[in-house]
Amino acid sequence: MIKVAVIIGSTRPGRNGEAVGKWVYEIAKQRTDATYELIDLQEVNLPLLDEPHSPAMQKYTKQHTKDWSALIEPFDAFVFVTAEYNHGVPAALKNALDFLYKEWNNKACGFVAYGNTGGARSVEHLRATVAELQMADVREQVALSLFTDFENYSVFKPAAFHEKKLNSLLDQLVSWGTALKQVREQKKAT
Repeated sequence: MIKVAVIIGSTRPGRNGEAVGKWVYEIAKQRTDATYELIDLQEVNLPLLDEPHSPAMQKYTKQHTKDWSALIEPFDAFVFVTAEYNHGVPAALKNALDFLYKEWNNKACGFVAYGNTGGARSVEHLRATVAELQMADVREQVALSLFTDFENYSVFKPAAFHEKKLNSLLDQLVSWGTALKQVREQKKAT
């Protein structure tokens, strides 16, 4: 069975991401096809990227980077819960991705996004980023609108159909995560 992390990508005070991340996690943990854990970047509390070497070298000099690496390495797949800020990715999520490289390689990911356009532009940017990190992103995504899925833009009340979309995303994620786990195991064996 694979391990999947649900990562809350916004750290902004008053963020909607915490409610969305907990919603994803509560639905996911009812499934029996993988184990799921919730990671909140606000609790991880990474500074702006401060390592002197490229993450691809894994020559980490800071304890927070070593801790982040140790937290991410065991997972086989990820659900990134992302806001869309000014047509882009929250800085905390992009920063967290940039801290590491090999820990992300040959792993699967999917996106649950929220914003005025359902976080679509944030996800577009993330797809390019994760491709460079050698991750396989699944096609299905959940796009939550601030207009229809949040009361007064702040109280999370998702439309019922989003749960079906989320389970479809998780089906794809588990499939790809399982396949890529075998790829990583084969690489270790050679």
